[in-house]
Amino acid sequence: MGVSILTLISSNLGYPRIGERREWKRALESFWNGNISESSLEETLKDIRLLNLKKQKEKGIDLIPVGDFSLYDHVLDTAFMFGYIPSRFQHMEPTSLKTYFAMARGSDEAEAMEMTKWFNTNYHYIVPELENKTPALVKNRLLELFQEAKNELNIEAKPVLLGPITFLKLAKQYDQHDFHKHLSALIPVYVQLLTELAQAGAKWVQIDEPILVQELDDSSIPLFKEVYDAFHKALPSLNIILQTYFESITHYQEIVSLPVAAIGLDFVHDHGVNLSNIKTFGFPKDKILAAGLIDGRNIWKASLVSKAKEIDDLAQYVDIDRLIIQPSCSLLHVPVTVQNEQSLPSILKNALSFADEKLDEVNELAQYAKGKRTIDDLKQHDRSYTDFIHSSFRTNEKVQEATKNIGAYPTKRLDYTERQKLHKKRWNLPILPTTTIGSFPQTKEIRQIRLKWRKGEYTNKQYESVINNEIKKWIDIQEQLGLDVFVHGEFERTDMVEFFGEKLNGIAVTNNGWVQSYGSRCVRPPIIYGDVAFDQPMTVKESVYAQSLTSKPVKGMLTGPVTILNWSFVRNDIDRISVLRQLALAIREEVLALEKNGIGMIQVDEPALREGLPLKQSKQKEYIEGAAEAFKLATSSVRPETQIHTHMCYSQFEDIMEAIDDLDADVISIESSRSHGELVHAFETYQYKREIGLGVYDIHSPRIPSVEEMAKNIDRALAVLDVRQFWVNPDCGLKTRSVDETISALKVMVEAAKTYREKITAAQI
Repeated sequence: MGVSILTLISSNLGYPRIGERREWKRALESFWNGNISESSLEETLKDIRLLNLKKQKEKGIDLIPVGDFSLYDHVLDTAFMFGYIPSRFQHMEPTSLKTYFAMARGSDEAEAMEMTKWFNTNYHYIVPELENKTPALVKNRLLELFQEAKNELNIEAKPVLLGPITFLKLAKQYDQHDFHKHLSALIPVYVQLLTELAQAGAKWVQIDEPILVQELDDSSIPLFKEVYDAFHKALPSLNIILQTYFESITHYQEIVSLPVAAIGLDFVHDHGVNLSNIKTFGFPKDKILAAGLIDGRNIWKASLVSKAKEIDDLAQYVDIDRLIIQPSCSLLHVPVTVQNEQSLPSILKNALSFADEKLDEVNELAQYAKGKRTIDDLKQHDRSYTDFIHSSFRTNEKVQEATKNIGAYPTKRLDYTERQKLHKKRWNLPILPTTTIGSFPQTKEIRQIRLKWRKGEYTNKQYESVINNEIKKWIDIQEQLGLDVFVHGEFERTDMVEFFGEKLNGIAVTNNGWVQSYGSRCVRPPIIYGDVAFDQPMTVKESVYAQSLTSKPVKGMLTGPVTILNWSFVRNDIDRISVLRQLALAIREEVLALEKNGIGMIQVDEPALREGLPLKQSKQKEYIEGAAEAFKLATSSVRPETQIHTHMCYSQFEDIMEAIDDLDADVISIESSRSHGELVHAFETYQYKREIGLGVYDIHSPRIPSVEEMAKNIDRALAVLDVRQFWVNPDCGLKTRSVDETISALKVMVEAAKTYREKITAAQI
């Protein structure tokens, strides 16, 4: 199993792809828009890759990853590399970028592959489709990246790839009874890939199997033994790091006995279980422990003194020369560097650690373990975070008092059947009412004007006039399209969470704290640093103006407390449920402000509801109950005739339908088109009684579906849902689409709904 002894080294599991200024995003979108050639794209992306590698080397990282860089998504990369190209793309060149991007984004002829959340993060991966295909190593991209690092920078990198069992567990379009058949076909392909890497000089390979942190049954363990026995037999001298993250591993004793050189464990998000297992069962003397000590998912400085004590604790059970110091997971989930943040309060900025700073922390801990740093040295690093923790500007006594008395706030409304009668009387909507999820296209002109306003080049009055003109334009478009329920378009918002982060007390927003969400889409998660409090109305002005322009109902659009929590970097000095309750009380104030100003439909979006679900089933009940309580805290104080909507997208919701029902929303919209309608099957067994819209087309693809295609999606839904409860809508907001794409697709959607109404009316006659 590789080297017998090593001098303690530092490692990284993955680095942000996007570049300090999102150069990666701009290059991709320029290519998609036809503004640069494929060769120009490749050149730009190579420059970013090499800069990332060089930076990690300069930070003192010994094991530097390659294969973490992707043009879209690392799971898609794995499927593409092994030839898992869906039949609808088979007419395309199997190794071309055109095929790769068509799989991710769709084409004129074919729908994109499904996209969903990567475990319990806000990163989205492309779901592989197996279709009984025989895998093959179509192109060894990892080998190319390894050789690039070696030839260009003289770095003997550590190739990183998704493990075969996790890959198959995340895939679809195969019978679970055939799992072993697919695994058996994949093993020799992995062996071929690893052999080519070893022959090129790779000494270390990181194989990610995060599925190991879920509560796997006993039958899964022989599969891991089969896979890693095969790898070891074929390549006994290759040092394989079996890497896990996001939680503690299950079946600890069996997994650490596998024939690999190193086991990677998360010591940040494991709730102490990984360390407890080591203390109870020991750690193999012939293996290396890759210890994830620096939080790869949050942005606070680590207490290096505390981490040093963890190293000392581990050293009682693992020889110090068999220890690798690393982050808890890939740094894909955090921004690139704090250095580009110029507007944050200094006391807050000095408490932050992004990807580059985390690598410095890894190096400092490695130096401590080697005896080259003392505890006093590490105390210097810790001082700024300690000062921040004790700062009074994080504390709001009114908020703390309110959360102590949380039981005083309503969490129950009038029975839904009674509310529904009031809503039907108030709105008198047709069957299959049409609406959108909230946002309309954010054009380049709007973004430029917003930037000028932020720089002071536009006055508040001038900026408000621009926003109002855009609202009026899109109210008129919605009238022309014939939609039944309107939205104001959210033109004043950069991002659905960031917008509220800017306006609520206790939350800060960065200038360049970008993180990849899906494809080229990057977000700037707000930083919840203190007690969260409502300051003043945030959305009322735009909503009221939009409603004044039409007799059709205009939904007030808010982001829910669970999503703000899950899509932010959250303070780590108090429990998350307490933070969630603070957010719920703040959003409650905005809900009431909208209602007071005549907005009778209010959508409180919770797209991140499921992604916060703990990976271990035994811990899920507490989260689900807390999430439902927060949503109801935010929405239950309105009058019965006010209709509460919510929206969810790009997660697997089938197993939490009861929790969704418990939110007691009047209307819910859920993405289902990207998963090709598979969510519909959940309603065959779960009798959902409230109104619901299952998205009838995929907004993340530029293609315009036909009336027949959308009608087919409506058909799927109405096979298990009553026509009187079904709404027709896209599967998500339209912010990222062009104006022409948006209008064309909505025109088709309205036509599909009208056609269906006529069919139903004719059947009734």
